[in-house]
Amino acid sequence: MTPFLLVFLPPALLAVSTALGGWALLLPPVVLFGVIPLLDHLVPQDRAEAVPPRWFGLLPVLFLPAHFATAAWALAVAAQAPPLQAAALTAGCGFSAAMAINVAHELMHRAGRVQPSLATVLLSSTLYTHFSVEHVQGHHKRVGTPDDPATSRLGESIVRFLPRTLLGSLRSAWRIEAERVGWCPANRVLQGFALQGVVLVGVGAWLGPLGLGLFLAQAAVGVLMLETINYIEHYGLVREARADGGFVRVRPEHSWNSSHRVSNWILLNLARHSDHHAFAARSFGELRHHDGAPQLPTGYAGMLLLAWVPPVWFRVMDPRVAAAMGRARRVDPGARVGVFGSGQTSEVGRDEVSPGSCRAG
Repeated sequence: MTPFLLVFLPPALLAVSTALGGWALLLPPVVLFGVIPLLDHLVPQDRAEAVPPRWFGLLPVLFLPAHFATAAWALAVAAQAPPLQAAALTAGCGFSAAMAINVAHELMHRAGRVQPSLATVLLSSTLYTHFSVEHVQGHHKRVGTPDDPATSRLGESIVRFLPRTLLGSLRSAWRIEAERVGWCPANRVLQGFALQGVVLVGVGAWLGPLGLGLFLAQAAVGVLMLETINYIEHYGLVREARADGGFVRVRPEHSWNSSHRVSNWILLNLARHSDHHAFAARSFGELRHHDGAPQLPTGYAGMLLLAWVPPVWFRVMDPRVAAAMGRARRVDPGARVGVFGSGQTSEVGRDEVSPGSCRAG
């Protein structure tokens, strides 16, 4: 059995805690933020390249029914449970929802219409459907530049980063679709909002106001975990500015890399983020380790905890940023490292506008 089946661990933990209650409600946070960071530390990193079997592509698709079934069950139980149990189940739903966003991230990068559409369906469980538009058409083009709201800046805490990425990413998605098709039914942001409206009405009708509130809370937990990972993935790394005012092409050195086995098994190799940004069309099973990319000190599970203690985060990460930027200068000595907040605009960040089926006049 492939270790990537661990992608189903968050919904499985949620199902166990929902079924057993009591102390089992602590299983999701204990495993995700205690056991997994420990295993990342103990198990040797995986730096090998592999050719994935073709059936690997089914894992993200199969995750969708598993996520919705367990989340619906847990929320239904939480809506009838005492406050502490309801809070624990809602947090467990949020952890599983964060995994749903990660699986949607894999699906949105695939060719065709079916898998990107499934990504939007998954993202509706966290009311974050615009992420599929902004991430592919915005973030991947603007990463490491002042134009990218999802690139965290050197010395910027997670608390300061969150408002900028939450609002900036939404504005970016609106602009991308407005330029592509205008305000019409083909607008993917509007389509996502319509789907989210259906989900909200359905949850409210099924579970009532309390259940709707719990659904909103678990969505917030999922989005918070996503954006914390965004904060980790590019912290302080800047694309070098060219003489013409643009920025150099995205290279593996512009994203933090991690090949800690257990986190990557659960997250579908998300932490091989350096290769993902350099070669975005590669599926999770094809992503490679890059020795020359800046390396995180531990896997994503441990980094999530570190990011929420800013003094420790800065002490650990800022020297690594300085070393990474020094290596980047040596890779391209003719370029200069850009500085966020300088007012400089990236040509790389300008989204290509493809023809749409309709456009506002």
